[in-house]
Formats: sequence, structure tokens, C-alpha cells
Amino acid sequence: MSKEKLLIVDDQFGIRILLTEVLQKEGYETFQAANGVQALELVKKYTFDLVLLDMKIPGMDGIEILKRMKKIHSDIRVIIMTAYGELDMIEETKKLGALTHFAKPFDIDDIRKAVKESLLMKAD
Repeated sequence: MSKEKLLIVDDQFGIRILLTEVLQKEGYETFQAANGVQALELVKKYTFDLVLLDMKIPGMDGIEILKRMKKIHSDIRVIIMTAYGELDMIEETKKLGALTHFAKPFDIDDIRKAVKESLLMKAD
């Protein structure tokens, strides 16, 4: 069985590395993007089972990235990562079809669990 592919989109290198390590240990194949342009190029090239998307990215913000991803793959599955206090953005991402969200700094076990649950929902 092929591994599920996850895309981590965050401008913070440390967060990308942390999530990559944790999620690879869980058996997922992970890809990283530091900005919207990289993320969209990857989404055009591969079919991801799940995307972890940070909202605050210089250049193209998370909402714009999410909108563009949905144009490429309308059924793409996305979990949002936000800093505290971006509730208005969270509402908008939900309308755009994001599955759930996390506030940073996040608990790595919560992320692990949400990724697992989001991928299980897909299997149904």
C-alpha cells in the first residue's frame, strides 16, 4: 500500500522540520513548502491526502493559498494552523472547506490525532 502524502506549508523552517519528523514517524510521506508559490507547484504535481497549511505566510496568505488549492483540486483536504487570535480567518477557511484548525504553539499529539482522523474520514 502506498503511503499517504502530506504537504506541510509554513514559512517557519523549524515548524516544517518538526511536523515532517513527527509525521514521517507515523508512516506518512511528507512534502514541504515555505510559501504559496511552492505549495501550489507541489499541489499541481502531486495528489496530496492532506495539507497542513499555516495562515500567516509572507506574500500569499493562507486564505489565498487555500482558495487556489481548491481551484486545482476541489476536494483537497486541508488542516489550518494559525497563530492565536486569527478567528476571522478560521471562519473563512471553514467556509472554503478546511477540515479543522490548530492554534500555534500546538500540541504535537493533537496534530498527530487530527491528521489520523482526517485521513480516516477520507477512507469512509
